[in-house]
Amino acid sequence: MAKSDPLRDLELLLRSRYGLIVIDTPEEDRAETLVRLVADHVSLPLFLWSRSRGLRRDGPRGAVYGTTEPAQMLAHIGSAQLNALYYLSGVDALLGDPSLAERFKETVTMLGTKTGAIVTAGAGLSMPESLRRLSATVSLPLPDPDEFRTLIERVARDLRQRMKVQIELPDSEISRLVSHLKGLTLLEAEKVLTRAIVEDGRLAPNDLDHVIAYKKQIVEREGVLEYYPVEETMQEVADLAGLKAWLAKRTHFITSPEKAGDFGLTFPKGVLLVGVPGCGKSLCAKAVAMEWKLPLLKLDPGRLYNKYMGESEKNFRLAMNTAERLAPCVLFIDELEKAFASGGSEDGGVSQRVLGTFLSWMQDRKADVFTVATANDVTRLPAEFLRKGRFDEVFFVDLPNAEARLAILRIHLKKRSQNPDSFDLAALTNATDGFSGAEIEQAIVSALYTAFADKKPLSSQILCAEIAATQPLSRTMAERVAAIREWAAGRTVGAN
Repeated sequence: MAKSDPLRDLELLLRSRYGLIVIDTPEEDRAETLVRLVADHVSLPLFLWSRSRGLRRDGPRGAVYGTTEPAQMLAHIGSAQLNALYYLSGVDALLGDPSLAERFKETVTMLGTKTGAIVTAGAGLSMPESLRRLSATVSLPLPDPDEFRTLIERVARDLRQRMKVQIELPDSEISRLVSHLKGLTLLEAEKVLTRAIVEDGRLAPNDLDHVIAYKKQIVEREGVLEYYPVEETMQEVADLAGLKAWLAKRTHFITSPEKAGDFGLTFPKGVLLVGVPGCGKSLCAKAVAMEWKLPLLKLDPGRLYNKYMGESEKNFRLAMNTAERLAPCVLFIDELEKAFASGGSEDGGVSQRVLGTFLSWMQDRKADVFTVATANDVTRLPAEFLRKGRFDEVFFVDLPNAEARLAILRIHLKKRSQNPDSFDLAALTNATDGFSGAEIEQAIVSALYTAFADKKPLSSQILCAEIAATQPLSRTMAERVAAIREWAAGRTVGAN
């Protein structure tokens, strides 16, 4: 696919007589540079406007008198009858006034009869439908890897004039840094790099944490996704050898993205984990992010849905745009069936519309977002989720076998300051047959409470008593577990 050329697109829209052109970007400085270039290409005078400075011709001249007020600025453009380009800043704040929006529409309509236009910029600008019909949008891509490499060199060069700077990154780590900077504007990236170097006079591998911390601020500002704290590693995930082996092969792409790209590989799309509740599906999502040293974002469906018309779809687009800005990252969607199983008329079709948008995004996304979705009841999921191309693979996570239960017991005893070797692990492993990892953990926690209340050390006897008192899901819902296993046979890859 040919790379979009915003300069060519903007020039084409001008020649097509669009009176209003919106440049979709958070980088107004880059947008202004683009408008200057196109004005030069088509030999049109360029006027700039902001509320603080008024309307002025690009160059050393002063502002047109009395045009700091939006209404007077629009009146001047309408009366000037010039073939010209007008780049206006802060337009979104004006369009909430119905009278200004109407005057804006009249001016745009007039410009549509000439060779000229009003151009404005912003990310996700909202405007009245009457203006939207008269406008066209040009997307300004975020900086590419070469621009980030040039920026790293420039920031280091500029700072060397004031302080001693050491670049302690080999080429492979520079590639990782550039990969993590993707999604940031050049201005944002410059701030992050400058802070990282000024802090200790070095640019080193651990400075990736500065980039991740800045991206966390972006997530918290948008408020639709959660930036999930990552504490687990793959060592904390017992069993799941099949899933671990699959992920390990793709780790080489994460650590050497440019080499992998040259080899013909693309960023992996993600996995769907289905199976028995409590067997470590959610834990795997967190462990993947830690293993790959990527930000982990959690999509909570409860934050998406809104009672007002169109707000749910808007929230979803905001969530996906935020995830793409933070790429490369891991997007975690827990219990997928709860978000998209409905799709009926009882919610006015909102679930169905959001589902359609989500499926399209999964199929067509270009950003490096690895999706880890979990489902406990896969039969409630629309069939479209299981089509190849949405996820790279669908894994089935079953109850842990004896070896895995032994590992789980060791992990959770050690995590709670207990020496695993002081317990009868063979007896405990046998006693927990049919238990999920979550149920084993909870039995240990309950046994600790019992021991603490009785003022005794935790022992195998106390643990066995708690295990015996627990009825695992495999017994209380045996039919459901059997149905999940029957569905998974031949449809999924074993994660265990």
